[in-house]
Amino acid sequence: MSKPTKTDLKKRALMAVRDYGVNLTLFRNAMSEWAGLNVTDMECLRLLFQKGIATPSELSRFTGLTSGATTAMLDRLEKAGLIERRPNPNDRRGTLIAPAPSSGEKAAAWFTSARTAQEELISSYSESELEIIANAFERFAKLWDDERKKVQKDP
Repeated sequence: MSKPTKTDLKKRALMAVRDYGVNLTLFRNAMSEWAGLNVTDMECLRLLFQKGIATPSELSRFTGLTSGATTAMLDRLEKAGLIERRPNPNDRRGTLIAPAPSSGEKAAAWFTSARTAQEELISSYSESELEIIANAFERFAKLWDDERKKVQKDP
């Protein structure tokens, strides 16, 4: 069998990135259903875990939901004990949304199997391979962030 060309490898890499994205979306959908939440609820939680705190307006922009649908989502997440609403010290009429203290542990437990599988996979690579993998994912993350900003009115 002949050695693949750079064109072949580029095509294979881009197909792998596509498949990664599709399979990650399918996994997230399955996890949301398994946890009894919808996909948007899980995306909201993911953003809150990353940011720590957000306003309902920020969450509405992030999820693409209307203000009413955002309120309903926050009601579901609060009822499930995953978020808490706090007064906004900069706007006495406003509210800040934060993950509930126990929500990180609860969500982490949902992903134990996936984290174990990721650790096993990533541990199978050498340091030089990990450097390439980390670089590629960091650059793809920036690429998607840049592309998002191009199409969003309010990045």
